[in-house]
Amino acid sequence: MQDDGRNESAEERADRQWQELVQEIRVAQTGVQILFGFLLTVVFTPHFQGLDPTDKTIYIVTVILGSMATGALIGPVAFHRIVSGRRMKPQAVAWASRLTFLGIVLLLATLTSALFLILRVATHDDHVPWIVAGVMAWYLLCWFALPLWARIRYTTDGPQDEHATTDRSGAGA
Repeated sequence: MQDDGRNESAEERADRQWQELVQEIRVAQTGVQILFGFLLTVVFTPHFQGLDPTDKTIYIVTVILGSMATGALIGPVAFHRIVSGRRMKPQAVAWASRLTFLGIVLLLATLTSALFLILRVATHDDHVPWIVAGVMAWYLLCWFALPLWARIRYTTDGPQDEHATTDRSGAGA
């Protein structure tokens, strides 16, 4: 049993981690599915036909990224369903976690690409790439830099449950 401050078996830990992961996926999955659904409708609007080839290419890349993000974020559900009952919950949690992380990275790319396309079409402003880079930097800060900083700052040495954090004073996060 891993000493992480919890009195749980490996199976109980995997069950808890699975439930936490499912909650995380619900948040990201909802956002990506709404964005992807919206993106799918754009091609059928009259304005789309008037877009220049570059904007159409950006749109196609954005739709592909959105589709890939949707697949990665739905992937853990299919993975769980296929391996359910095979006594491999810890491995399922690990793979589902990887798919979720990949889905978040693809969601970042989708949002950045969609914002770039929308601002480019709406403003025709030369500052659009700089604005999009600033928003992308914000996403990177919120989604990756701050959590990584907290992980480094507030976890102790040794193996850790990926969801459990304890600051150096011993108080739980």
